[in-house]
Amino acid sequence: MVKNFFPAIAIVLCLSSCSALKTLNFSNNKQAYTAPVENDIQPAKFINEISVTAPAASEKTIVRTEPAMKPKKSVSGPRLDDQATMTYEVRSTVAAPVKVENKTKAETKSAIESAAAVQFKYAVLLKTEVENLPSKSLLNIVDQWYGVRYRTGGNTKSGVDCSGFTVAVFAAAYGISLPRVSREQYRISRKISTTELQEGDLVFFNTRGSGVSHVGVYLGNNKFIHASVSRGVMVNDLFESYYAKRYLGAGRIDDKQLVSND
Repeated sequence: MVKNFFPAIAIVLCLSSCSALKTLNFSNNKQAYTAPVENDIQPAKFINEISVTAPAASEKTIVRTEPAMKPKKSVSGPRLDDQATMTYEVRSTVAAPVKVENKTKAETKSAIESAAAVQFKYAVLLKTEVENLPSKSLLNIVDQWYGVRYRTGGNTKSGVDCSGFTVAVFAAAYGISLPRVSREQYRISRKISTTELQEGDLVFFNTRGSGVSHVGVYLGNNKFIHASVSRGVMVNDLFESYYAKRYLGAGRIDDKQLVSND
């Protein structure tokens, strides 16, 4: 009977140990499997909740920044809000050139007030300023002949030709006796370029197709005075079509000096 009892106890112990082992393994497997699932689900819910509320938080932040910019207007330091003051200061520095311009105008006004009638006349004829005119003495001399009619071979104020006019002007203005013929005046003069022209120089033209046949006295600003065949003593421009096509060159009589500087 004892022999039959021990095997029965052994069987019971074996069965109970297997049951315990199965229970232990099942619970351990359940914990190992379910733990990460629960941990994964909870953070996911937490993150989703944050992501939903994030836009609302950013919108509030943007709204709050608008009143934060207003205090900049009250800052007294050197900021962009002081542009009005900076602009005023820059404009004030431009006042200096304006004063210089006014001074120039004042000088011009003074020159105009002191100018004689003959200078006003030739300022218009030469299309230049009074202060840029030739000497008053030369203007007075040539103006005595202005409007005198043309006459071939003439040398008086009742009629004069081109070379007779230049002879009269040089004699009165510089005390120099020029040859009577324009071709000879060209020969004795020192040839200069058009860019070198000064008041009192001679300008020569070929109006007949046979060399030098016309002469005039240069006054400035590309203008010269001469005795024209059609209109008598008058002022013309070197670059007028008729004279530009017939222009031969310029000559200077050296050592000429005005007899009078009034």
